[in-house]
Amino acid sequence: MSKPVSVRAGQVEFLKVNTEGWDWRDAYQWLLALSWTRFALFIAGIYVVINLIFATLYSLGENCIAYLKPGSFVDAFFFSVQTLATVGYGHMYPQTLYGHIVTTIEIVFGMFGLAVMTGLIFVRFSRPTARILFSKSIVIAPFNGRPALMLRIANLRQRSLVEAEFRIMFSRDQDIVEDKSYRHFYQLKLDFDRLTVFPAALTLRHTIDERSPLFGVSPESLEASNATFVASVVGIETVIPAAVQIQQNYTWREVRFGERFVEIYSELKEGQITVDYGRIHDTEPVL
Repeated sequence: MSKPVSVRAGQVEFLKVNTEGWDWRDAYQWLLALSWTRFALFIAGIYVVINLIFATLYSLGENCIAYLKPGSFVDAFFFSVQTLATVGYGHMYPQTLYGHIVTTIEIVFGMFGLAVMTGLIFVRFSRPTARILFSKSIVIAPFNGRPALMLRIANLRQRSLVEAEFRIMFSRDQDIVEDKSYRHFYQLKLDFDRLTVFPAALTLRHTIDERSPLFGVSPESLEASNATFVASVVGIETVIPAAVQIQQNYTWREVRFGERFVEIYSELKEGQITVDYGRIHDTEPVL
């Protein structure tokens, strides 16, 4: 049996068994998905390994490189660095057919590798992303006289996100006639689910009425049904017009009953409003 494939969705890890494993064509997506730190470490590691391999080849060829100290692996390594970068200081150079063949291979390899790395770095820099901050918790409290589930989100960009769409997916275990602990998924209806322009911060609300899957919900029922929530934001980045998407997962542990988000907006003067991003996560008890 093949090794299980791990796929994470928020706080849940899925292990796919009896499926195809990693394919070499997935390397491109894997490299783009790495963090900048891991990407830099990976590139540095590959660079060192390549130079170690070619330094070994130069060391194996007796007198293949002029002025290369016999048995000096360090000199062979730095000659490989110069050759891979096509620098060529002129102090050491190939003087045998073996040396010319190895240096030719390394130069071609270096040019190809530089082109690939340049493309990867360009894509990573140019790829638009949504910098959306989600509140650390979800609150359930009265709003306009009726209970409502509320979630706060904020746009961290210095530019507005346009044509923004918002969704909250609710899932829980619930028995059915044929089975027990069957997983149900519900799309929660929001008071508003899209904005033409999303400049700063807002609170998403779902009114809990008789038609809501959350009607009559309690902390105990959420825990018993292993309830989870997934909030999603999809919009268009304006600098490089392209769709961006981001999501945040919550479990029943992040749901707070009887609390509401504190006010973060204040008007300084007509046409100027301040938004306190330092209080995005703050809540207060409902009196």
